[in-house]
Amino acid sequence: MTAARQPPDALLLISQGCPHCPTVLAGLSELIKQGVIGRLEVVNLSVNPGLGESMDVRSVPWLRLGPFELEGLRSPAELRQWATRAGTAQGMADYFRELLGDGQLDKVLSILDRDTNQLGALLLLLEDEETELSVRVGIGAVMESFKGREALSQLIDPLAKLTHHRQAHVRGDAAHYLGLTRSPRAIPHVEPLMNDPENQVREIAGESLEHLRRTQVSA
Repeated sequence: MTAARQPPDALLLISQGCPHCPTVLAGLSELIKQGVIGRLEVVNLSVNPGLGESMDVRSVPWLRLGPFELEGLRSPAELRQWATRAGTAQGMADYFRELLGDGQLDKVLSILDRDTNQLGALLLLLEDEETELSVRVGIGAVMESFKGREALSQLIDPLAKLTHHRQAHVRGDAAHYLGLTRSPRAIPHVEPLMNDPENQVREIAGESLEHLRRTQVSA
């Protein structure tokens, strides 16, 4: 039997005179009563400004809800949604989508440097045909930063599945990221794309294979 998912804990930073803090606090208090979150800690930065400074929090309300850091006004429905997303790969993917869509690449990289196991959540965005171009560009920047690292090599199998995606741009992205692994294990998954019906995919696959074979020879 699968264990029940543990409700996430929450840390809320507020200050006196903040117009949106009471709304967020009330929403979280209701989630506590309903057992949707397990623990709520509230810190008033007007009384304890040192915490905000140490965490580099520049505006309130600021909320850490499980793995998510959320700023500004959030409705009760949004708070519930993020609470139920905590601890799931899709939840982390949705969080990365929001961050990358807002141009917060550095924050995504910081999260992944602390926990490289979350890198796989980006593949959920990669295969989603509704993922915005700005987010896809952000995913590319993240993958480039992991070039040649073990964390990216661990994604070879799920990336290989994406080489069969019906959308050419997804197949092309998968070929490119397989090349970034710099692992010879990726070669058999990229080679078939040299016969892809789309010229752009074939070109990307060719470039990736060149890098992968060069790495294989030098190893």
